[in-house]
Amino acid sequence: MYDDLFGKTVLITGGTGGLGRQLIFDFSSAGANLIIHGRNFTTEFDSWLESIVKDFNIRITKMSFDLDDEESIKASFRSIPASIEIDILVNNAGVAHGGLFQMTPINEIKQVFNINYFSQVLITQHVVRRMIRKGCGKIVNISSISGLDAKPGNVAYGASKAALIAFTRTLSAEMSSYGINVNCIASGLIETKMATMMEGKALKLMIEESGAGRLAQPKEISNIVLFLSSDQSDFINGQTLRVDGGSI
Repeated sequence: MYDDLFGKTVLITGGTGGLGRQLIFDFSSAGANLIIHGRNFTTEFDSWLESIVKDFNIRITKMSFDLDDEESIKASFRSIPASIEIDILVNNAGVAHGGLFQMTPINEIKQVFNINYFSQVLITQHVVRRMIRKGCGKIVNISSISGLDAKPGNVAYGASKAALIAFTRTLSAEMSSYGINVNCIASGLIETKMATMMEGKALKLMIEESGAGRLAQPKEISNIVLFLSSDQSDFINGQTLRVDGGSI
């Protein structure tokens, strides 16, 4: 379906999570080469990557850094040779957080923003410099419906995801003249490990508020990421696509 992704190089942050794994598989299936970020890589995950490389005859490079460590991010990008072009960036990494405003220490809010927003901005700065030299590129930011909806307990997570949505819109205006498209996905809760960590009552409520009456499957979000990364989305720029099963 996405033949134009063949041979492209895709950088995926948060590659070891549930959605990250789906993105790795789907981009690999399309013949794309990958640069995968993760904080920690397990033996099981590395073995899985080896099978992906063998099955699809692609190239995979790993990057390991903590999203809460600015110097670690900078050092990791300095290690990538300037000759390596990055065609597509998927800012998928993030951390969940819940808590009422008056009960949330300011340091927690700062850390959530560091991981969900500032690290994405820093990573994007490094990547767009390479894209500008090439004169094209696609950036897909993974936000959340929590960045659009006002819900109690989302003062840190929701605000950080709202910042990523605003960042998408502004960056698209700056990058369009360089042939770089920047779009965002505001997803509903995805059936991954992050969902299982939610408090039971909150999880039940999110399912009930979805028109589909269920959580999103990683494949359903990945499908949209691949579309926004492909030539088929060339005239879509600066948009935030809500993918939530029709919340009510």
